[in-house]
Amino acid sequence: MEFLVALVAVFETWSIAGGQAHLDLMPWYAKLGFPFGLSLMIVMATSSAMAHDSAWNAKTIACLVLALMIAVGMGLTTYYYHLHENDDQPQGGDDDSITFLYRTGPEWVR
Repeated sequence: MEFLVALVAVFETWSIAGGQAHLDLMPWYAKLGFPFGLSLMIVMATSSAMAHDSAWNAKTIACLVLALMIAVGMGLTTYYYHLHENDDQPQGGDDDSITFLYRTGPEWVR
């Protein structure tokens, strides 16, 4: 149950913090893999904290470090797609957005 709640929370937080437009540009495996891994690390850290006498043990800290690394990966991926969101548009120097056609004789002149 905690995994499902964490999964929904990670998806919602990522779409709000990173921007839904940037998430739409990402491939499906990035949008699925990062939240799945982060949710799994959250559940494993909670389980480790509850299973041992001390909440701060080596396994809990290792899970939190891995969760932090996944969160940084999510942020860097979002930043990459933020920088490259307009790369699919042509980079030509000609601006063809305004073109006037008028007839001056027997042929069309641009």
